[in-house]
Amino acid sequence: MNQYETVFILTPVLSEDQMKEAVAKFKKVLTDKGAEILNEEAWGLKKMAYPIQKKSTGFYNLVEFKAEPTVVAKLETAFRRDEKVIRFITVKLDKYAAAYAEKRRAKLGKKEEA
Repeated sequence: MNQYETVFILTPVLSEDQMKEAVAKFKKVLTDKGAEILNEEAWGLKKMAYPIQKKSTGFYNLVEFKAEPTVVAKLETAFRRDEKVIRFITVKLDKYAAAYAEKRRAKLGKKEEA
């Protein structure tokens, strides 16, 4: 199993509940295909560098997971079929990036406890 990280941007016209529902849908796609979700972060509504589909902001979300390469294809197909997704990118993490992500998660965990 490889470790991946995907960041996707949802359209800003969604309500908070609709946004959470969309994120849950994509997490379900992963878990149904046997992926192990390691981390999930909602970065919130952010301004984009340039307008996409006449929108200048979007809800950013990050999901780190371990899965087989075929699962990524299924996830990206789900992203393409959903009109709520403006952009997405999935990256396979090498051992150095995976170690960095582990440190980052530990650091964020400590901040949340404090």
